[in-house]
Amino acid sequence: MTSIQAPTHCPSCNFVLEWVNNILYCRNVACSAKNSKAVEHFAKTMKIKGLGPAAIEKLDLSDITEIYLLEKEDIAAALSSEKLASRLFAEIQNSKQAPANFVLPALGIPLIGKTATEKLSTVVDNILDIDMDSCTKAGLGPKATENLMSWIEGYGESILYFFCNLPLNLSFVKKQQSSVRQGVVCISGKLTSFRTKADAASQLEKAGYVVKSSLTKDVTHLINESGIESAKTKQARDSGVIIITNILEFLGE
Repeated sequence: MTSIQAPTHCPSCNFVLEWVNNILYCRNVACSAKNSKAVEHFAKTMKIKGLGPAAIEKLDLSDITEIYLLEKEDIAAALSSEKLASRLFAEIQNSKQAPANFVLPALGIPLIGKTATEKLSTVVDNILDIDMDSCTKAGLGPKATENLMSWIEGYGESILYFFCNLPLNLSFVKKQQSSVRQGVVCISGKLTSFRTKADAASQLEKAGYVVKSSLTKDVTHLINESGIESAKTKQARDSGVIIITNILEFLGE
């Protein structure tokens, strides 16, 4: 049986690779492949359409701050298209309005994705307000907290300069909750009125309902759009829980 030898050096920059939890990492801050992936992740998370791997390579972007230094003429020259340049330039300008709920996960800090960011948004108003205490209050795990604080402390006082080169909105948008509680809803099975359960939950919460993932004692409505009489549906019916077969009709839409 032929054994596979793990690489010892980065195939892009030839820097010595480091094992961390059975994963190889390149720690070279100047690694072009790693920096290109960081720009790609930022653009994807910030929903900047047209700034994919090919465009990043043509524009020779190696740092996310360089995105906001681009002029329309530079983009047109690199992409050989005035039309594509106009579209991409508009996308970049629009991204400046995105709230910190998008900005923080886009920075590529390990374990600081959308879930951790939403938790932080409940206890702080601005990215610059984040500290160890707010991480604890938000319920972040120890490793996520360590990664985030190491990233912040790594910049120190120059973090303000870093964000000055990123003309972005650093304020969080708070998740709006209806002041009127209509009931407690549990969603069961596949949906037909919404693409995902997350989309359905968002609309239900806006209408004043609390959405839970399991059939707890306080559930007042069970969503079952599949038409299948599951064990959960039978349990709900026996408990007097109202069965909803179409969310849009239920919400009056």
